[in-house]
Amino acid sequence: MIYRYSFSSYRSPVLGRKGAVGSSQPLATAAGIEILSKGGTAADAAVAVAAALNVTEPGSTGLGGDAFALYYDAGEHKVFSLNGSGRAPKALTLERVRKEGFETELPPQHPYCITVPGACAMWCDLTKRFGRLPLSETLAPAIRLADEGFPVAPLTALAWQNAAKHWLSKALNGSELTIDGRGPAAGEIFRNPGLARTLRIITEGGKKAYYEGEIAESIVSIIREAGGCMELDDLAAHQSTWVEPISIEYRGLRIWECPPNGQGLAALLALNILEGFDIADLPANSTQRLHLTIEAMRLAFADAFHYIADPDFSPVPLQDLLSRSYADDRRRWINPNAANLSYPYGSPIPSSDTVYLSVADQYGNACSFINSNYMGFGTGIVPRGRGFSLQNRGHNFSLQEGHANQLMPGKRPYHTIIPAMATCSTDDSLYASYGVMGGFMQPQGHLQVTVAMLDDELDPQAALDRPRFCLQGQRSGGKVALEEGIPFEVLSELAAMGHPVIPVSGTARSVFGRGQIIRRDPENGVLWAGSDPRADGCAMTLV
Repeated sequence: MIYRYSFSSYRSPVLGRKGAVGSSQPLATAAGIEILSKGGTAADAAVAVAAALNVTEPGSTGLGGDAFALYYDAGEHKVFSLNGSGRAPKALTLERVRKEGFETELPPQHPYCITVPGACAMWCDLTKRFGRLPLSETLAPAIRLADEGFPVAPLTALAWQNAAKHWLSKALNGSELTIDGRGPAAGEIFRNPGLARTLRIITEGGKKAYYEGEIAESIVSIIREAGGCMELDDLAAHQSTWVEPISIEYRGLRIWECPPNGQGLAALLALNILEGFDIADLPANSTQRLHLTIEAMRLAFADAFHYIADPDFSPVPLQDLLSRSYADDRRRWINPNAANLSYPYGSPIPSSDTVYLSVADQYGNACSFINSNYMGFGTGIVPRGRGFSLQNRGHNFSLQEGHANQLMPGKRPYHTIIPAMATCSTDDSLYASYGVMGGFMQPQGHLQVTVAMLDDELDPQAALDRPRFCLQGQRSGGKVALEEGIPFEVLSELAAMGHPVIPVSGTARSVFGRGQIIRRDPENGVLWAGSDPRADGCAMTLV
């Protein structure tokens, strides 16, 4: 049966007390609820959802990609940050790619774009520290879905069909993730026995089985066959890292992000700039509010694209960039009456398709979690018999010699995927676990839903439903997409101010990302959850 897809959302938030899960696929959300109902923590459930998403939305995420997480531990009233991104092969040098004719960037599907996949190690490290259930139980829902098959959701089917036609058909062994060379239709059953086998191996041997066993050998074999240079030693040397999260105060709450090499810094920079404006006094979709918010984001991206890199190679002056005085200096660049498409990066003076999911459990913990292949199916290259594709995160490296994000062996690239979290400044209690996925839209989405929740006091679902803007491309001065729902006269007025606007409607709204929010009522502990209408997913709770 074929249904006409109409983009609209009139959902209410879902409420519960003993747990909540939000993701871009209902079957993955159900997997998380299953794990919570068995006594699992937010960490256990988050990994269960991530694994189920590998099955149900393989173009966006999976074992061939990377992951980041923020974890709120209720016992310690503390936010922890886990970086699960991988590094470039040790044999991949700037000299090597230059000799092969690549001067400005690597082609998105080239095997040189494959960095070591960090997701598996991150899943294992997160559950080892904060989980209560064995990995065999946590991954069981995903294994069941992969073995028995599942009906593909409508928006996922559209993206899958497009990727099968343009990417998977050209990628080495990409056909393994198709049905006779095509993407599955909405409602069609897709089975992935290769992924089920891979997950079983991981339940038995943990991350070592992925990075040193037969899975590692199949990854290296297919990359070498495709013309890449990853070796078994690159995989064996991989480790995820626990790092100090970064944060700022905004409207009485502390907003948390993972530090570089992720781009969460961009969201915090923009929020710091907006803190100096009375945004709440301006109508939500008014010309003046959108102008100030867009300009704050342009300024933030100007700094982000200059500074964000692997801190092991290029330390980032985080304390100075996130200071109030620096935000005051940057805010002065904004002309209230005109757009600026060429903001320079600042120099702080020292005082000397991605999936996002959110989980809260019955114990008071929460996990803000993001897992991604980067572009749809990543490179599209599939290790034989493994059921997942390999990411193309290396496409984000700069080939400009001397740039902070310059390609180097063993280095992590600028990463777009970022989870977010908010805690109450007065007592460090959890306020919200949230995020918006989608390339360079992510910090922009974090900015806009944070403003919606804190300045406009919207519930999670209403905050996600609100029309968004999206600065396009990897330049702070790029065009700005504006979502249907923003008044036409506002688009005209923004254009008159110098913003190169692009009106966007229908399924093209995927450019504005797909988010999930779980908010905790500080008075009675009730969890309020919402799920983005721009995806197939939903939020569910336990009462």
